Amino acid sequence: MKLSEIREKSVEELKAAVIDYKKQLFDIRYKKSTHKFDNMADFSRATSDMKKIKKTIARMKTVIEEKLMLTK
Repeated sequence: MKLSEIREKSVEELKAAVIDYKKQLFDIRYKKSTHKFDNMADFSRATSDMKKIKKTIARMKTVIEEKLMLTK
């Protein structure tokens, strides 16, 4: 998700999205640790997906903090 898309959302929407992304991250980690992937391509894609999800979560949390600081 792009930063411009993240900034358009409200704080409540961002908090819900962070929870959803954390669930996705957990699912990928679980599949990786239990070797539930069909082939190695899916395994390597999971690693890059994890990086993208982590960065998106960090961006969302940063925008949440920015929005909360502006309202104070």
